[in-house]
Amino acid sequence: MTVQSIRKIGDPVLRRTAEPVTVFDAELAALVDDLTETLAASGGAGLAAPQIGVGLRLFALNPNLPGNDRKLDHLVNPGLEFPDEQEQSGPEGCLSIPGIYLDTKRRMNVVAKGLTKHGDPVQIVGEGLLARCIQHETDHLDGVLFVDRQDTEGIRRILDTVREAAWSHDRIKISPH
Repeated sequence: MTVQSIRKIGDPVLRRTAEPVTVFDAELAALVDDLTETLAASGGAGLAAPQIGVGLRLFALNPNLPGNDRKLDHLVNPGLEFPDEQEQSGPEGCLSIPGIYLDTKRRMNVVAKGLTKHGDPVQIVGEGLLARCIQHETDHLDGVLFVDRQDTEGIRRILDTVREAAWSHDRIKISPH
């Protein structure tokens, strides 16, 4: 297991749709272990494979998230279902956009179906923070960042913060217009 560097906003891999996992082997198991270790080292709630530069449909979850009764720590090829229309709005951040937390609207409840690193089917029912995390990480697999879900004022705040961030100067080119 190796802690990997986390890609930051501006890296093209974060905007690509990830490919489904088709081979369940030792290489995939090692990738899941790297994701899990990198997530643990970062202190985050979740981490998707594109965030470490791998364009595959899988993510790691912090198994200690409230409501994670199964202690699921990863999900491969996730598909989401929403059992109701209930929504939540609350602070959300991203390891690929450090230091920015904005209220983001998400569904309150989710049913995530996917596979383990061994190819076994698994399902997790999440609400609240766990549902938010599952939706956030699944967005990463579709090339969507939480900033894409912001209104105009939220986007302005993000751009102002990113302009000032030391890590952004070599990654993000902001038009003067």
